[in-house]
This record gives sequence, structure tokens and C-alpha cells, in this order.
Amino acid sequence: MPSDPLLFRPYTLRGVTLKNRIVVSPMGTYAAEDGRLTPFQFAHYQRMAMGGAGLVIMEQTFVSRAGRVSNGDPGIWADSHIEPMSRLVSEMKRYGAKTGIQISHGGRKGGQQRAYEGNGPLTDRDIAAGSERLYPMGASPIPLSDGWLTPIEMNEEQIEGVIDAFVAGARRAILAGFDLLELHMAHGYLLQSFLSPLANQRTDRWGGSLENRMRLPLTVVARLREIMPKSMPLLTRLSVTDWIEGGWTEGDSVVLARRLKEAGVDLIDCSSGGNMRSGATNSNLSRGPGYQVALSDRLRREAGIATAAVGMIRTPRYAEQILRDGKADLICIGRQMLFNPFWARHAAWELGVERDFSSWPEPYGWWLAKWAQSLAANGEDPLGPERFLEPS
Repeated sequence: MPSDPLLFRPYTLRGVTLKNRIVVSPMGTYAAEDGRLTPFQFAHYQRMAMGGAGLVIMEQTFVSRAGRVSNGDPGIWADSHIEPMSRLVSEMKRYGAKTGIQISHGGRKGGQQRAYEGNGPLTDRDIAAGSERLYPMGASPIPLSDGWLTPIEMNEEQIEGVIDAFVAGARRAILAGFDLLELHMAHGYLLQSFLSPLANQRTDRWGGSLENRMRLPLTVVARLREIMPKSMPLLTRLSVTDWIEGGWTEGDSVVLARRLKEAGVDLIDCSSGGNMRSGATNSNLSRGPGYQVALSDRLRREAGIATAAVGMIRTPRYAEQILRDGKADLICIGRQMLFNPFWARHAAWELGVERDFSSWPEPYGWWLAKWAQSLAANGEDPLGPERFLEPS
């Protein structure tokens, strides 16, 4: 492993420079109340920023109240959301992390239970317990799966209204002080559902041909770039493939990625799946370490756009190898960060970047330096056999 790992070299997107190439993926906490952030979310995101990643992207945040997936989703559809978001951003930046927010509309996935309550369609019991009934809308009246609500087929006025909602949500995110925006174009939510022929069977200008199915996502990107500062990066999370015959393909994504780059997208966060049935975003796929890295690699090579790799990238050495092989520009770490929020700082130790705890928050660093000295005197490594970074 090189003495100057790429994982800890700065990376610049437009006017924003990340201190390293480690990104905390947006992950739903389902902890918001009526769209508002809660103390748990403040603690969660501060912890992620404290953990040393270069960029922390806030979970899927919805541009309209009706467009939420669940009752636990945060929103950015009202001006009242700006102030708490601004406070959260300020706290995260105290620890040297750049901040992003993923903006989205749930589309035909609207009306779900919180993930830990079942992740299925809302039931009468959920409504009786206080959940607000949410009605999905989408490109075509095709339910996500058997037993799910049939979405309302969006008309021209509704489509234009959603475009305006994305623009208004982006304006609020900018006012809140986020360093960058990520547009959710994956996992079967509204924008991705317009892309996929599995969910979009329209015959008007918003459906049919690949050009027409790309129209809504590309229109949203163009409208966002009009109101975003030129120095502010715009990312998209993209399902590069549906993994289902007759659905969205890697080849389609190469075409879209080239168009996204032309429209002003700076990096694609390469995920996949999620366009059919409930549960995991890739429930139709057997998953293993780095199972989506090849998708990042292909878009980076064939579309000439910067990419982030995501999906069961658990160890620092594997993350570094992906960068060394030129398969991604950034590494997104998701559930491994929930298991170990200090993954980035532990990676710096393991890769020999920092062994003195000098960049840790001072209330931690002082104690940990003394602790490491004591362990070293006994011939022990702080990240020894129980380090959790590379399970046997």
C-alpha cells in the first residue's frame, strides 16, 4: 500500500475541496417528525461529521409534503425547514466535513411504512396509529409490486409542479448553507421511475423513447443549474441498471451520464436497482463486496464523468484499491459507517496517514494519544485483532 494513499488526498469539485475522498452515503433514518429534523438526526449527522469523512450527504430529503415516501422522512418543502437545516450544517462543518443534501420526490414509492416498521405499504393500522396517508404518483399507473397502491399518472401540470418543487427545495438547501446538492435519480423514486420502461409506459413527450424518458431528469438538472452558484457542485445518485430484463440498462446510463455532464452534473454516485418491489434497494440481486464498482468504472470510462463507488466497500485497503485502479473518484461508505462512524479516522490509522490523533476532536484526541502510548508500551495496536475493519 503506498505511503500517500489516494483515499486521503483532497478532491475538488467546482469550488468545493474535500479533505479526503471518503463520503458518508445518504441513508434514511426515518426519524423526522412532520418533515422536521429531530434531536436524533442532529446527533447522527454530527457524529458522522466528527468521524472524519470528507463529505457527509444528508439522507433523502423531500421537495414536497405529498412526495414523501414515509412519515419519517425529512422535508425541504417549506421555508421553516431552512433554519434547522442551517444549524445542522454549521455543526457538521465544525468538524471539517463538507456537507451535501440529497433532494428527492418519492414518486410511486410514496405511502410506505418506515423501514423498521415493515417497509411495506401503509396499512389502516398505521393510519389509526397516527401516520398520515400518502398517495403515490408516477409516470404511469403501475404499482411498485402486488399489494401496493396504484400511483396517480401525472399530468403536465403535476410534472411542471414537481419541477418547480425541486427548484424551490434546492433554493432552500442553498440558503441553509449546504456545500453541494445530490439529486436522487435512483432506487425507483420519481426521477428514476421516469427513466425506466418498467415504470414509464407513457406515449407523450415524457415517455416512450429513451430521449423522452430522460426529459424529466434532464429538465430538473437544467433548472437547478440555473439557480445554483457556479461554484456549487451538483451530484446525482443514479441506478445504473435495474438488474431486470426489459428495464433500465448500463448502456442507457452511459447515454444519460454524457447528457448529465453536458447539463452541469459534476459527479455520478453509482448505485443500482430498487425499481420493483419493496425492501432493499437491490433486492433482486445477490450482493457481495464491491458489487457495484464495475458500474462506477464503466460510467467513468465511457461517459467521461467523475463517479463515486458505493456498495459493501468495507475496508480501507479495498477502498484505496478502487481508487488506484481508476474505477472511481470518491468512495461512498454507508452501513459500515453506521457500524463504525469513525471508519475514516480508523482508515487513516490503518493506512499510516495519521498515528497521533492530531486531527481528532480535541476532547477525544488528547485521551486517545495517551491511550495509544499505553497500548504501545505493551506491544499492542489500537486497531488490533478487534478493530472491526476487516472481519475474518
